[in-house]
Amino acid sequence: DVRGEHRLEAIVKAEEVLGSVGLTSKKASFPRQLSGGEQQRVAIARALTNNPDIIFADEPTGNLDSKTGDAIMDLLLGLAGERNKTLLVVTHDNNLAQRGDRTLRIVDGLLA
Repeated sequence: DVRGEHRLEAIVKAEEVLGSVGLTSKKASFPRQLSGGEQQRVAIARALTNNPDIIFADEPTGNLDSKTGDAIMDLLLGLAGERNKTLLVVTHDNNLAQRGDRTLRIVDGLLA
């Protein structure tokens, strides 16, 4: 049955991306059972599922403590590099912005 094959393919892909963000052991967990950092990793896994050329991240560390935020950025930058993807991050955090290869600033609605 074709639907069964697609379902199996989706499960295999989901397990692969969960593994890439270090959450294979949490695959049966509900969101409320995950920490903020784990929830952010799930969001990254979801973003990678369709193998996009560009990964868009809007304030990816905004709700996290600095240690977890650094780990999430390490993960994003590492995955983007390994998979040869472009990572575009929108942030108010100057330290985070400096980790990128290129920084663009918007001031009063204009590119500065």
